[in-house]
Amino acid sequence: MRLPALVLACLCLIVSPALAQKLDVTPRVAVISAFPPEIGALNAATAQQKAYEVNGVRFMTGQLEGKPVVVFLSGVSMVNAAMTTQMALDRFNITRIVFSGIAGGVDEGLDIGDVVVADQWAQNLESAFARETDKGFEVSPSIRTTTLANYGMIFPRGIHMPGDALGAPARVWFPADAALLDTARKVAAQVALQRCAADKCLIHPPKVVVGGNGVSAPVFLDNAAYRKYLRATFEARVVDMESAAVAHVALVNGTPFIAFRSLSDLAGGGAGANEMHTFMALASDNSATVVKAFVKALP
Repeated sequence: MRLPALVLACLCLIVSPALAQKLDVTPRVAVISAFPPEIGALNAATAQQKAYEVNGVRFMTGQLEGKPVVVFLSGVSMVNAAMTTQMALDRFNITRIVFSGIAGGVDEGLDIGDVVVADQWAQNLESAFARETDKGFEVSPSIRTTTLANYGMIFPRGIHMPGDALGAPARVWFPADAALLDTARKVAAQVALQRCAADKCLIHPPKVVVGGNGVSAPVFLDNAAYRKYLRATFEARVVDMESAAVAHVALVNGTPFIAFRSLSDLAGGGAGANEMHTFMALASDNSATVVKAFVKALP
């Protein structure tokens, strides 16, 4: 029997959700980094590897420190990070999300090589670019959804989540999971971090710092003035290009999230040229060292 084209189309719509079935049903911790230099040590430490590819993204399942994980690259910056995190949540049975990578230091009390585990993350360039008038920059109150100070024409805005009730306040901060932060505090003093990269060593021995604020935006920051603004306005300790996007997706999906970020540079606050390429490998390995200890300590 030949079915009309409209009926066939309807049948396809009914059947198509099966294409989104889980690739692997084992409960796993998602371990994410943005780009290859950040993930090498984590890949090397993952046993029983099995790879899956979805839309060009390679997801690798296995065992990290005795715990079932799926390890993958988010890609650099906010949209990539949000997209790949949601892809992973749709296709794997993810119980917790752990991000590992490098970042720029904003807090003057931190040094290159330190690993920062922020309590919460904001998308600092979610903003309105204001109209310039004779009286200065002007933004409509309906568009300006926070009281955070502006940086010239840039006025920070909050984010309304999908499903928010009409009139609900806009959200600035996306939290790390409290229980995961507790575990991070327990392992913070137990790890030995690298101090030297090739022939260059850090002045201060690196440390793990749990707590405070992180910010993310689709911008590589190497500007002293804007760094000072982030510290003053967001009380930020660290800045990167992915964590807040992943925290956003995790919150929407109700999945516990935490990010470990090791400082490769000072985001424009150093006395000389940016040192990311000098200390990228050291910072990546320091973050991975803490993440491995963290995953091992997970219940």
